[in-house]
Amino acid sequence: MKITIIGAGSVRYALKLIGDLAKSPDLVGGRPELCLMDIHSQRLEAAHLLASRYLEELDVPVRINSTENLDTAVDGANYVINTILAFPVWKDQDGFASWEAMTAVGEQFGYYRGVDSQEYNMVSTYTYGLCSYYDMQAALNIARSMERLSPQGTILQTGNPVFEISQLLNRITSIQTIGFCHGHGGVHEVCKPLGLPFDKVDWQVAGVNHGIWLNRFRYNGMDAYPLLDRWIAQELPSWQSSGPWDIQMSPAVMDMYGFYGLLPIGDTCRNGSWKYNYNLETKRQWFGSFGSIDNEIERPKLHRGLRKVKEQLLAIAQEVRQDKTLRITERWPDIFTKGDLSGEQQILYIQARETNRSSRLVLNLPNQGTIYGIPDDVVVEIPVLVDRSGIHRETIEPELPRRLINMYLMPRILRMEWSLEAFISRDRRVLEEILLHDQRTRSYKQVKDVWDAIFALPYHEDLRRYFTPGSAS
Repeated sequence: MKITIIGAGSVRYALKLIGDLAKSPDLVGGRPELCLMDIHSQRLEAAHLLASRYLEELDVPVRINSTENLDTAVDGANYVINTILAFPVWKDQDGFASWEAMTAVGEQFGYYRGVDSQEYNMVSTYTYGLCSYYDMQAALNIARSMERLSPQGTILQTGNPVFEISQLLNRITSIQTIGFCHGHGGVHEVCKPLGLPFDKVDWQVAGVNHGIWLNRFRYNGMDAYPLLDRWIAQELPSWQSSGPWDIQMSPAVMDMYGFYGLLPIGDTCRNGSWKYNYNLETKRQWFGSFGSIDNEIERPKLHRGLRKVKEQLLAIAQEVRQDKTLRITERWPDIFTKGDLSGEQQILYIQARETNRSSRLVLNLPNQGTIYGIPDDVVVEIPVLVDRSGIHRETIEPELPRRLINMYLMPRILRMEWSLEAFISRDRRVLEEILLHDQRTRSYKQVKDVWDAIFALPYHEDLRRYFTPGSAS
């Protein structure tokens, strides 16, 4: 069996998956081949070195190789885990710098947090240029290569936007694509303040990626929502956020619960309406003193932190090169863990498909009637049981409320469809039309001017070549 990780140069995330693989004896007993792929040679070399040492210290017989060539990476692969973030590089910096510059251009023309900050899709770094052109093109290249070289393989889509990319590949390629996200872990964050042991809770979530809802919530056979109502009455007034990611029990979440009748889970509240996102003051009112991660203060901090982590891992790789006796699991146990799994689902999925160890997972798959009221071909995020025989969808019980479907999920699905329309048609007018629906837009000139400025950015040569006026198909 061959498992390929594309975007392994991110290093830290790849190491999480490699650690999960190493801690899955039923899987590694078959001596799988692990291939790491990235176009950044220095980071790929570091990832290979650290992964090899990690597996060696855990005494795991996994064959590992690395390549900068996509065809080599996917050739004969059973599972291709796509983790890449494909923002264009600007001034020899990472892709975050180009996103930050594009966001600044958007704000110059009256689009707070950039043109990507769209109602029902506020997680704006996941929709670079509204249609996620760079990420979708990279994912499509992977799928096309697999159609030639590993047609029976499966893409485990991990890089964002999971919703749009999984939909695109399922719709226009022959490669099975399954989307992965850990947002359902927010259920843990609900149980903890309510004093509920997670393993005793009967829960179910359903929706679309970054738009999932706690439709079933039971404890000791009883509906647990009254416990949440009590917490809201007694504890919400004094709730304080501990950091920009600590928003699961925020006023925004509880306000959405009051309106839709179910609790939004994970990043779902970040994809709420403008009601929660007009400006930094508004964000702090609804998400706590940090204003969530999606603002002009916390997002740049996050990018600086991610850059520092990459630099740290490159420095660790250099130390390992120089000292062959260095044990990374002892020197940096928080990175190279020996114990629990990471909480990611990709290796659990592969293990369930390849061994006798089944798993209950939350995956992104075509609906096929699972959520009532959603088109069959739309990719939804749902709980499933995975085993050797395949993927078995759970019955969604109780069903999602009609208001939630009509006023949250369908608008979010429409955003996805607009994104795919822009990407597939290659028509710049679609990007303009999307922005004309934005409540921040005051005139067509504003739309034309901001897109002219975005397309003129020096690192958008590919974008300019791809989109042409009036090229609708």
